[in-house]
Amino acid sequence: MSNIHLQDVPDNNNEDFYTSFKEKLMSVEQFPTFYTFKFIVPADPDTKTEIEKIFVHPSTKVQVKDSKTGKYNSLTIETFVNTADEVIDYYKRVATIKNVIML
Repeated sequence: MSNIHLQDVPDNNNEDFYTSFKEKLMSVEQFPTFYTFKFIVPADPDTKTEIEKIFVHPSTKVQVKDSKTGKYNSLTIETFVNTADEVIDYYKRVATIKNVIML
């Protein structure tokens, strides 16, 4: 299965967004599964560390790619999730970190 991305979901208000996102997740994913999260963050080790602390499952794999200018990092995080609600919870927790773009 391919992952659903946040930009594929209309952004009306927060609760409608997450409800719609959950419906889309459940239509394309079979849970439990390994899910891939993608983020763009400033090239700041503290921000990267803060995000990594959220993903505590032992299966978690993090790949970091630097931008051409070195100002940003692309984080690709694959981790095991049991439910669509768990995916949404991860996104909500990362959303509390300043200057993170969620893809």
